Amino acid sequence: MNRLYHYALSPYSRKVRLVLAEKKIEVELVEEKYWEQDPDFLRRNPAGKVPILKLGNKTLSDSSAICEFLEEAYPDPALLPKSADARYEVRRLVAWFDDKFHAEVTSKLMGERVFRKVMGTGYPDSANVKAGSRAIKYHLDYMTWLLDQRRWLAGNDMSMADFAAAAHLSCLDYISDVDWNRSEVVKDWYAKIKSRPAFRSLLADQVPGFLPPAHYANLDF
Repeated sequence: MNRLYHYALSPYSRKVRLVLAEKKIEVELVEEKYWEQDPDFLRRNPAGKVPILKLGNKTLSDSSAICEFLEEAYPDPALLPKSADARYEVRRLVAWFDDKFHAEVTSKLMGERVFRKVMGTGYPDSANVKAGSRAIKYHLDYMTWLLDQRRWLAGNDMSMADFAAAAHLSCLDYISDVDWNRSEVVKDWYAKIKSRPAFRSLLADQVPGFLPPAHYANLDF
């Protein structure tokens, strides 16, 4: 049995889940409280991070490396374009969301509102929450600029860049931290991507102690 060790509100786990589902690779989801650093978990990935994918006799870690492996091993449907220039743009945007967006937005909002509670590390830092709330506006505006020129974030075809962005935004949407009224074009893009069958398991997630807003699983918001 293929297994994905994940945490429901980890955007990196969600990105891999989207790629697996889009490529119709069935996996058993195993929730991992990675912050507890269980010895068995650390044996699977000494870096102490999720996701970890057990695929046959392989144990794979690091979300971007996993996604690239899946693209090479299971090329249909393609989530990376053919040309070097277009692949570069997809990878640039994956890094944008997994590094810059995460540092400026996800870690500030999810980190304070959710992970402080589940990890038992105290109360939210209001300065971090305010910083994340400011930063997400800049990122939504940047996405608007991209989508004004393209059908999808990295070009005219859906790609891993869209899944990386949607993974982060879906986590934040779960805690009502995305102002969908700021950009109609971003809202339309998200409605389009979350209506895909690959998104269904994400929309069914339930995290103890946190209830998603009514619109979270509504394909029409």
